[in-house]
Amino acid sequence: MKKLILLGAALGILNSCDVQKVADATESALGLERADMIVTNAKVAVLDDNRTMAEAIAIRNGKVLKTGSNEQIMALANDQTQVINANGRTLIPGLNDSHLHITRGGRFYNQELRWDGVKSLKEALRMLKEQAQRTPEGQWVRVIGGWSPYQFEERRMPTPEEINEATGDVPTFVMLLYSRGWLNDAGLKALNIDENTEAPEGSRYEKDENGKLTGVLLAEPNAMILYQTIGALPQLSEADMINSSKHFYHELNRFGMTSAIDAGGGGHTYPQDYEASKALAEQSDLSMRISYYLFPQKAGEEINDFRTWMRNNKIFKNDDHQMEHGYVLEGGGEYMTWAAGDFENFLAPKVHITDHDGWRESTKTVIQMHVDNGWPFRQHSTYGENTKLIVDLVDEINRENNGKIANEMRWAIDHGETIQDETLREIKRLNGGVSVQDRMAFAGEFFIDRYGKNEAIATPPFKKIYDMGIPLGSGTDGTRVASYNPWISLYWMSTGKTVGGTQLYDRSNILSREEALDVYTHGGAWFSQEEDVKGTLEDGMYADFAILSDDYFTVPDEQIKSIESVLTVVDGKVVYGAQEFQSLDPELPAVKPDWSPVKYYGGYQNK
Repeated sequence: MKKLILLGAALGILNSCDVQKVADATESALGLERADMIVTNAKVAVLDDNRTMAEAIAIRNGKVLKTGSNEQIMALANDQTQVINANGRTLIPGLNDSHLHITRGGRFYNQELRWDGVKSLKEALRMLKEQAQRTPEGQWVRVIGGWSPYQFEERRMPTPEEINEATGDVPTFVMLLYSRGWLNDAGLKALNIDENTEAPEGSRYEKDENGKLTGVLLAEPNAMILYQTIGALPQLSEADMINSSKHFYHELNRFGMTSAIDAGGGGHTYPQDYEASKALAEQSDLSMRISYYLFPQKAGEEINDFRTWMRNNKIFKNDDHQMEHGYVLEGGGEYMTWAAGDFENFLAPKVHITDHDGWRESTKTVIQMHVDNGWPFRQHSTYGENTKLIVDLVDEINRENNGKIANEMRWAIDHGETIQDETLREIKRLNGGVSVQDRMAFAGEFFIDRYGKNEAIATPPFKKIYDMGIPLGSGTDGTRVASYNPWISLYWMSTGKTVGGTQLYDRSNILSREEALDVYTHGGAWFSQEEDVKGTLEDGMYADFAILSDDYFTVPDEQIKSIESVLTVVDGKVVYGAQEFQSLDPELPAVKPDWSPVKYYGGYQNK
């Protein structure tokens, strides 16, 4: 009793944070440890080095307290503990997309009709027609990527005639990856595009044999024609953008996602286009942990952009890795400069960055700025020839800075579809990482058509990267060049197949299911400097996890694509519940605006 009285007196002069720390330490010393939440009767994949499987997990103060048998873990309960019976389901660490345009995806989610997962073109066109009928004057119907024609039973793209028939006089834009788009006749008229309109360099408006516009927009390979079109469409109000972001993050929770690294993106300006997600974070209403990188928007202005950002912002640095509000600035990328980037458009010839005058000088200046300020950096690179030039440049800057990049910094290559062995060895020597995405799951057939099946066998060579011990993260690059559904990426890495079922890889470039899950959880944590606190369910790690609809480790390959979460937990709190856990699902505000496709179809069509 005397000890408790002294404790009470001490707590009276401490702030709330210190109170919790003292209380935790005292309870531990007195043998009074308890769990805030316990999940029993589960197949818990701890994902430690020993690949431990447990029956139950205990959570305390947003972290894993202990995993073990049901009996061991229930001994940590008291009458305040929330006990959840997993009913024998598999429980995994929360999924972490190491390259997702999550903030931009949230901005636009409620405006977009998603064809992600739709099984037939007939169904996709039906959805398009229904949405056109409910879209009010002044608004657009838009399908902005996330699909492949090979996912459809018909295994083809829509025609301009089919899109016009479905949408009538409602302006409509449909986009396939960053390769091409379709404007219906009403959309061409709304944007004042006619036969005399000039397209951005490296792209064109398709015309028929009579010189009449077909409505097809072709990136050959420059995607600016598609960025430009998206940017011309009306945006949501600030309030609706917050609503949209909240629903999008809940949609990601639906698949067991608890973290993502935001790769910025074209048409997405800092800081104004980040306000919706920032508002959710400041209201403690964010259901994801997000680390974001800054992406310069205009070629030739990158140096000024980064100079301004580095002067006015601090990157996330904290010894205990506690992410304030769950939304933090991590560094620069995925572009250092536009001139160093290339296009992932496999329907068009590859781009050589050597064709861009001055790419090396400007990119070197920007990377040196990151080195001087201690900012992590990442560079998008699709083709091996370009990746080698970028890594050679990083090596040069590293030597000129006495090894600072290799010894002190986090840096990475994003995508790396045709990265070469020599370049991988250089990345390893320079202590860099590689983040791969499942773009080939959506565009693999196009790659094979252009470069041949033999060239596709290790595109990208993620198995080799994993075996070399290079930090490897995986993701989707959603929401445009691929779907945001992480299970498509896990399916792709563990089977080597596209969404259309085409076998891209042999066993030499396929990960085991355990390896793929490791890459999608703990592997991705390296890219946000959180590998010591996130990605496994070992004691003391973040209590971010998902209980799955099906056992990922044992279901037939084709069922991996259909897995969802039935309970998702972030920081020890339930952020998503379905099926027997539906009652635990947090209540969301109604989808806004009222005509939003999300209100009628949701997001990913997993039927």
